[in-house]
Parts: sequence; structure tokens; C-alpha cells
Amino acid sequence: MKFHYVAFQADGKLVEGNMDADTTSAVLSALAARNLKPMSVKPADGKAGGVRKRIFGSKITVSDKIFITKYLSLMLKVGTDLFKAIDILVTDFDKPAVKEFMVEIRESLERGEPFYSTFARYPKSFSPVFVNLIKAGESSGNLEHVLEDLNESLQKEKELKGKVKAALIYPILLVGVASVIVLFLVTFALPKIADIFSGGGFEPPLFSRIVFAVGLFLNEYIAIILSVGAVFLAGMSFFFFKTQGGRRIGSRALNAIPVIGTIRHRIALQRFSSTLSSLLKSGIPIVSAIEITADAVAEEGVSSALRRISGEGISKGLTLGESFKKEPVFPSVVSNLMAVSEKAGHLDDILKTLGTFYEAEIDSAIKTLIAFIEPVLLLGIGLTVGVIALSIIVPIYQLVGQF
Repeated sequence: MKFHYVAFQADGKLVEGNMDADTTSAVLSALAARNLKPMSVKPADGKAGGVRKRIFGSKITVSDKIFITKYLSLMLKVGTDLFKAIDILVTDFDKPAVKEFMVEIRESLERGEPFYSTFARYPKSFSPVFVNLIKAGESSGNLEHVLEDLNESLQKEKELKGKVKAALIYPILLVGVASVIVLFLVTFALPKIADIFSGGGFEPPLFSRIVFAVGLFLNEYIAIILSVGAVFLAGMSFFFFKTQGGRRIGSRALNAIPVIGTIRHRIALQRFSSTLSSLLKSGIPIVSAIEITADAVAEEGVSSALRRISGEGISKGLTLGESFKKEPVFPSVVSNLMAVSEKAGHLDDILKTLGTFYEAEIDSAIKTLIAFIEPVLLLGIGLTVGVIALSIIVPIYQLVGQF
């Protein structure tokens, strides 16, 4: 049986290879005899480079990419060659997925392949923007500065996602706790109280009977309701996140919601500005840069507009300003800045400034959204609990009034 191993040499260098053996223990004994410290021993599947399978098994995160770009840019800045920088990174990094990925980069370079080619083999971890920037930096001999720009862009992306997640934590927590409390009241408390009234021969008012009926129904069929709800949510999640038609419908639905639609549009404009700025700065031609940006934006309206600008505008002789002014999805300030900066010759700097402007706009819009959501949620929860409380208090008050 063939096994694939990854191990450290005595000098700390990472090596890997295949070995024929009957058991894993035999492989470990053979590695120990060679004074190698095993990091991973797995059955080889016969496919080239078992590393790729393991990389897909554990994810390379945004934080990992930030560290890689920052580290490599610093090492290149102080004069360290790329091979040596990758060797040090392989030794220092503890996460297996990144360590193995660095090993694959080193092996690709040793075979004479370009630096960007390894990144291109993992499109789920590294976007076309990332790959093309590395390719452009490698071709122009400006890899150090490209890595610095990538690091800055990744940090901003991480900060933006962090702001959105932090803003949603409180509303989600509030809805979750309130749902549990209401579910408990409706399925357990209300049925017991309803039984007390029905057993005492007292008929509650219509309002209370309706609430009690809902509680009794949920109490009897709660398992079925939760199961159907879970299956429905799973199906909806698959449809809206995994299918192209679902993503399109979900995007249009979210855009139709006033504040959320504004935030999504500003995020798309911020990503467009920062991505196109980085691509142009690295020397990629304007048409190719716009096409790559269209894939990175991930918002249907802006993405489609960018493809029209590239294929039906600039390619047919229109100026950049004229092409952008034909697309209403871009605000007039963006169109005018594109026209002015095209003539002035510093488009990448203007786009970078525009990206910073939209970052501030997104932050402000998120705060507005949370300021609106919190009181609405509290009001909705208060009304729900109030309805349940009244359905119990009113008949009790009427019952007491009869004596």
C-alpha cells in the first residue's frame, strides 16, 4: 500500500513524498529511521500531489491570506529571495493547510512554473483578482508592492465583514432569545392555562380562545412544525446560496428593501473602486481590469454594468466617462470622477479615494440600519408577549369579577 507523508528534517525543512508500506506504523518507523519528524501520514489516492486534497479539506482563511501577503512583502522588501521567504514561512506557519500550500508553491517554483500558477489552482481560496494581481506583479518585477496592496485590500475586506457581523450579533441574539421565550409560553404555558379554564366551566373571551387555540395546536404538532421548518430553511438556503437563479432572486429581493439595498449597493461600489484601483495600479489593461472587477463585485446590477462598459463601451471606442454615464447603477459622482480622472491620468488614485469614501458611507448606513432594527424588534417582541399576557389576564379578571 502506498502512503503519502509530510515530515520535518532535522534542520526544520519540510519534505514530503510517497512510501510503500503495509501499515501506517511501518511508515512512521521508516521516517524515524531517517531522522524525520512526521507531520502527516495518509494513504495515497494515486492522484498527483496529495497536497491539494488536504488543502480543500481545511480552509485557507482571509486571516491566513493577510499573513501570507504581509510576510512575503516584508521579506521581499528587506532583500530576501522568494525561495528563502517561502522556506521560512513553511517552517514558521503552524496551520497544516497553509504549510502544505507553501510547500506546493516551492515545488512549483522548483519546476520552473510561475509564482501565480499555484494560487490559480485553488479558485475557492484565491479569487481571480488575487491571482491576476500576483501575475501582474510577477511579470512587472513589482511583486513586493503588489503584495503590500493585496494585504491592505484584504485587511479592509476583513474589517468590513467584521463590522457587518458585529452589527448583526445583537439583533440575531435578541430574536433568538425572544423566539425561545415565546415558543415556551405558547407551547407549554398557554395549554396548561387553557386546560384550567376549560376544566372550570368558564368560557374565556374570543380573543383569549384564539390565542389558546394557537397554543394548543403548536403544543400538539410542535415536532412536526419544527421538522418541516428545518427542512424548509435548509431548502431555501440551498436555493438562495447554491443556485444561480436563487442568488439572483435573493439579490433582487434584498435590493428592494430600502436600507439593506442601499448598504449592498455601497458595498458593491466600494469593492468595485478598491479592486479596479489595485488592478490598474499593477499595470493590468483597463478592459481586462474591468472584466476581472465585474467577477469580484458579486452584485448583479454593478457586475452586469461593468461587463457592458467593457464589452459595449470602451471596446467600441467610447471614453471611460461616457461608458460609465450610460449605466444608471453608478451614481453621478462616480461617473464624473471617472471622466475627470481619465483625462488627468491618475485613475487608480481617484478610485482608491472613492473606495475609502464608500467605506465611511457603509459604516454610517450600517449604524442607521441597526438604529432602525433594534426598536422594531423590541416593539414586535413586546407586542407578542403583551398579546399572550392579555389573553391570560383578561379571562382571569373576568372570572374574578363574577365573585
